[in-house]
This record gives sequence, structure tokens and C-alpha cells, in this order.
Amino acid sequence: MLNHIKALACLLILSLPASAADTTPSVSASTMSEWFNAFKQRATPAQMYNFLHAMPKGGDIHHHLSGAGMSEWWWDIATNSKQNGGYTYYTKTAPTLCNGYGTNEFGINPQLLMFHTISAFTYEQLSTCEKNNYTLLTNLGKTQKQAFLNSIRLDKPHEGRDEFFQTHWQRLGDMLLNPHIQTYLLLENMKAYQQENVLYLETQLQVTDMRFPDGSPYSPQAFAELLIDMLKSDAAQKTNVEVRFQIHIVRFLPNATQQLEEAWKFVDGHRDYFVGINFVGREDNDKGYPLRFLSTLRKLRAQSPPVSLSVHAGESDEPNTHIKDTLLLGADRIGHGYNLIEDPDTLLMMRNSPYLVEINLISNLLLEYAESINEHPFPEYLRTGVPVTLSTDDRGMWSSNLTDEYYLAVSHFNLSWDELVELNTNAIVHSFMSDEDRETLLLRLKKETQGFIDNRLNNTPIADVQQHYTFICSYAPAVCSE
Repeated sequence: MLNHIKALACLLILSLPASAADTTPSVSASTMSEWFNAFKQRATPAQMYNFLHAMPKGGDIHHHLSGAGMSEWWWDIATNSKQNGGYTYYTKTAPTLCNGYGTNEFGINPQLLMFHTISAFTYEQLSTCEKNNYTLLTNLGKTQKQAFLNSIRLDKPHEGRDEFFQTHWQRLGDMLLNPHIQTYLLLENMKAYQQENVLYLETQLQVTDMRFPDGSPYSPQAFAELLIDMLKSDAAQKTNVEVRFQIHIVRFLPNATQQLEEAWKFVDGHRDYFVGINFVGREDNDKGYPLRFLSTLRKLRAQSPPVSLSVHAGESDEPNTHIKDTLLLGADRIGHGYNLIEDPDTLLMMRNSPYLVEINLISNLLLEYAESINEHPFPEYLRTGVPVTLSTDDRGMWSSNLTDEYYLAVSHFNLSWDELVELNTNAIVHSFMSDEDRETLLLRLKKETQGFIDNRLNNTPIADVQQHYTFICSYAPAVCSE
């Protein structure tokens, strides 16, 4: 039934007019296609970027909330105790071997990692020597502040996969445990997506392990209520961005199957806003292999209606069967799917199937899975009938946005207007919203897309983008310099 609904929804967004009551003649798809083909020939990089920025976009459905915070957003909220729930933070500015040699530099408290950030509660538990390594965040000098901001993003040529997986999350430290910071990052993302004309956000987070300023636990229910209250606030409503949540579990941890059971139970009890589960973490750590979770998922599906799964798979250099195995788990969507191209049988099975691949071009480039965008398999998937959409992954750590993803796709792979519509539509058609909410959002996308088409064919000027993020200005300087 779900697949039938998705098929009908896809036809709905591509069919015009908008309703039986709307008898206004609509522009044919072929007319816009011809316009866009001509526009591509004459547009400068900045003009193309402005076009894609203004274009209504279905949504971002592969999005890690804690990885989607711009460095400046982290700074603003972490240094504002009145807005962040009363928390105060310190960050490491001077590594000293207070605990001698041989400490665990890959654990939760790395001794030598600069800009590891902790709460006042954690700070008070440290020895005098350890305290001397940390500086109150609000007391950082100008150079230190800039280094702190840079430490949260991949901003240097030598930084890549290992830097990202082994230091970025550790540096964030106790800030990850503050529910008020999480809601702030979500609202800032919604505001930013409003500027990009993005209709829908399906973000991944954890509801466990949050802490009060005194270190006591914050219940998952209380955190969920905080998130939902924020979504109902005037500030959030003004963005007109629809939001749903997936709960992520770290696939290679010893208690990952227990996390899965707890996440399933939580989503089952909060299906209005919490719509899925995702397995995250490095796939080159084989303790998180997909079939590890098969028996647990079968047990859970025997106890309650299914919970939608969108699972990281194929984010790997080497060929493996992770995507096929992930589909066996019952996943509806594949995150990344980069090495699907190396599994012909699964690739053939996914053509014209209900299974969508969430493409993250910038992530795959910066984390060194793709040596260049030109070698990315995205166009092969798109043009052989594998359902795909574009998404941002950890946009804050790339200092990028969804328009950047579209710009790379158009500039490298010469996307057509129909392909842009398909990518936008897929983000909603394959979302985990309820059928009713999905239909409502598809109608909205259709209406806004038609308005965008009308404006283009009427030669309505497109406003210049006022803010570019670091990635696109480094990758395509002409976008920002014109």
C-alpha cells in the first residue's frame, strides 16, 4: 500500500493544474525544460546558484542534527547561559600530560585533544592540573575563538575521514548532552532552510543521555517535549519548514541492540513526530555489520507495527554486501549508498524499486570516499531508475547547505529540469511522514514549484544570495565572487 501511495504521490506532483477547482492554464513541463536548458548555457556560476537557491526544494532527509550546527551557532548558544538552560562551558586550550603517558586518546576524555569542550559540572570534577588545561569559553581570545570555531568543521586540506570520525564529535563533548543546545540547532537549521525554500527536514538525533547543568539525567520524554514545544513556537512556525525525527543508534557499540530496542519502543510511542530509526557509525568497523540487528528487528516487528528504517550503508571504499543486507533488515532508504555501484545484483534490484538512496555529494568528497565529484555514482543511479534524492549529512561540519549539493549536481552532471523536479519530489515521496502529511506537503511543493516556474518564464528577477557558506566559496569561488 505504501508503495502504491508513493507512486500516486509522484504522479500528483508532476500533474497540473493544482486542483480541479483551478482552471488557470499551466505551463507545460516541456516549456520549463526548454527554458532551463537555455538558462544553463548562459548562466554564470552565481546566477545558477541563485536559481537553485530560490528553487523550492522537497526536503533534506539525511541530516544529523548535532553535525548540522554551524560553528558560529555552537558558539552563540554555548556562551549564552540565559538561553542554553543555565549551562557554562570550558574548552581545552593547553594540553598537559596531567595523567601521564598512555591515556586513551580515542575515548570520551582525550588528554591531548585541543578544544575538547566540557560543562562546568565536569570541570569541577577535574584535578587542578587538568583544570589548568581548560579555559572558560567566554574568556577565549580572538585567535583562540577562531581556532575553536575551525575545530568543529573540516576546513583544511589535510583534514578528512579520520579527523571527522575521531575528533569532531569528541571536541563537542558535553555540548552534545544539552537538550537546549539541540533545540537551538534545530531552530537555526529551520531558519536557514526557510531561506533556501526547503519544505521538509527529517533529522537524526538521540533522545537519551541528555543532562541538566548539575549532571543529573534529563529523561527522553522531557527532551522530546522540549523539541516539540520548540516546533510549535512562533519562531519555528514562521519558518514554514515541516520537521520529523529519526532516532539514531551507534551501530558498533556493545549495547547497540539494546539501543535499538529502546529506540523502537520510543518511536512506537511517539509516532506523530518520531518517524524512524537509523544506524550510524563507521562502516569499516565490522562490529556494526547490518545482519547483527536482524534477529532483534524480527522480534520487534512481531511485537508492534513496523518502524521505518533509513540506514547508513555503502559509505565505504571497498565492495561489500552491506546494502543488500540492510534491505534484508527491512530498510526503506539507504544512506549514502556510495558503493552500490560495486554490487551489480543489488543495483539491478533497486532499479525502479521503492528503495531510495540518500545521496550526500559533499560528505562523500570531504570524507574521501570520492576522489572527485565527477567519479561519484549518483548520475548512474539517477539515470538508471534507482530512486535518489540529495541531502546534506553533517552540513555544519562541511559549512555547506542543500543548495550547494544541488549546485554540484547540476554543474558536474548537467541535470535537467525534470531531474531536479524528481529529486525534490523524491525527498517527500520517500519521507517517513504519515500519508496525510505527505500528501499535504506534496501539494504545497507542487504549488510552490508552479509559482517558481511562472516567475522564471515571466523573467521575474531572482535575488542574489546574501550568505554563502565556506564550502561553496572554496570549491567554486566564482559563485561567491561575482
